[in-house]
Amino acid sequence: MNAPFSTVLIANRGEIALRVARACRELGIRTVAVYSSADRDSAVVRFADRSVHIGPAPARGSYLNMPAIVEAAQQTGAQAIHPGYGFLSEDPDFAEICEAHGLVFIGPPAQVMQQLGDKAAARTLMAEAGLPVLPGSTGALNSPAEAEALAQQVGFPVILKAVAGGGGRGMAVVRAAGDLRLAYHQTRAHARAVFGDERLYLERFVEDARHIEVQVLCDRHGAVVHLGERDCSVQRRHQKLVEESPAPNLPPELREAICAAAVRGAAAVGFVGAGTFEFVLTPTGEFYLMEINCRLQVEHPVTELVTGVDIVREQITVAAGRPLSIRQADVLPRGVALECRVNAEAPERDFAPAPGLLTEFVPPGGPFVRVDTHAFTGWRIGPDYDSLLAKVAVWAPDREQAIARMRRALGEFRVDGPGVSTTLGFLGETLDHPLFQAGRHTTGLVARMREPAPVAQLSD
Repeated sequence: MNAPFSTVLIANRGEIALRVARACRELGIRTVAVYSSADRDSAVVRFADRSVHIGPAPARGSYLNMPAIVEAAQQTGAQAIHPGYGFLSEDPDFAEICEAHGLVFIGPPAQVMQQLGDKAAARTLMAEAGLPVLPGSTGALNSPAEAEALAQQVGFPVILKAVAGGGGRGMAVVRAAGDLRLAYHQTRAHARAVFGDERLYLERFVEDARHIEVQVLCDRHGAVVHLGERDCSVQRRHQKLVEESPAPNLPPELREAICAAAVRGAAAVGFVGAGTFEFVLTPTGEFYLMEINCRLQVEHPVTELVTGVDIVREQITVAAGRPLSIRQADVLPRGVALECRVNAEAPERDFAPAPGLLTEFVPPGGPFVRVDTHAFTGWRIGPDYDSLLAKVAVWAPDREQAIARMRRALGEFRVDGPGVSTTLGFLGETLDHPLFQAGRHTTGLVARMREPAPVAQLSD
C-alpha cells in the first residue's frame, strides 16, 4: 500500500510526538519534529527524519506559534500536520490555516471543531441529536446572577465550566449558593487566562459518578464506528490518573446504549477522524453527555490493546481520504487493559511538580506491557510543560490479572534523580484500594484516599 502522505509534521512534543512519529514510520511516511529550546535534546528530535527549532520554551512562542509551525511544514515539504493532543489539536483556526496553506490537518474539519469546541453550544447540538445532557445552561452564562438563578433551578451542587475548556481545566464545583458568585468570577478569570475565552456554562454536578467515554473513528465517506468504552473515573481535580477498558461492572445493555449514543452524536455533526464522547454515569444508572473531544486522547492505548486497532494509523489514513480499515462488525474487544499515568509529581506535597535530572530511568517490560514515554536516563525534566513522564499500559484476559500485571509493572519501574519524585507509589495505592479492586470506584475515589485516617478510639 502506498504511503498516505510523503511527509508529516508533528506539531507537538513529549510521548505523543514520539507515538505519532512511530505510526508514521510504519506507514512509510517521513516525519518532521518541531521543538522548542527546552526540547532540543528530546527523544522525538532524535527519532524523526528532520527537526526544526520553532521558538523558546514557553508554548506560546513555540508549540502554539502557528506561523512558525506552518513555515516549518512548508520548508520541509510536509503534506500534513498531526497535532497530537493539547496545544493546537482542537483549534479550528489552526485547521483552517493549514488548509489555506495547502496542508492537511490530521483531525476533524474546522467547522466540526468550531461547533463542538464551544461546549455550551455543543450541549444544545447534541440534545437535538437525541443525546442525554445534564440539566443546565442552554448557552453561555451572561452574569453571576443568571448563574445563581439557574443553579437554584438545577439544584446544588453544580459545576461551572469554561466554554472553551478541556483537559480537566477551567472547572469549579459549587456546593452552596453563597459560594457561587466568587466561583463564577474566579473560574471566568482562569478561563480568560488559559483559553483566551472567559465564557462559562453551568451543569448539575453528580456526586460519586463514573466517567465513561467512548472512542469513535469516522471517515470522509460516512462510516462511523465505536471502539468500545473506557472508564476514566480515577481522577484528581478532573485530571485522569488511571484508565481502563472495558468499564468494569457495566451492564451490557447500558454499554450498548452509551456507545450507540456516541455513534449517533458523531454522525449528526459529520465527524471525521478520532474523537471521544465523554459521559457521566450516575449511581442510579443514568448517563449524560459531558463533552466531546475532537482529538486523540492520552488514554487511547487501552482501547488499542483491547481492540487491536491502531488509532493513530487510522487517523492518518482517514485524513488522506481513505476509508476506515474496519467496520463495526470487525471491532471485537478482548480481555482487559489498564493504563496508569506516571507523573513527575510529589503526592506528599499535594502533587506539586518535581522536575530535575533523571539519573536513572528504567521502564518496566515483560509480557503484555506497553510503555509510552519520551523520557530517558540523562534527560532533564523541565518546568515548562506538563509533568507526564510515561504511560504504563497492560493487557490481560481478565481484570484481576490486569491489576496484578500493572502492580508488577509499576514495581519494576525505576526513576531517580536529585529532587525528582513520581506518582508511582500513589498509583500502587490506588490499585490496592478495595473500591478499585472491586471495580466500584467513582470520581470521588482519590479524594477519599486523601482523607485523614480516622483516629482510633482508645479503650479504657
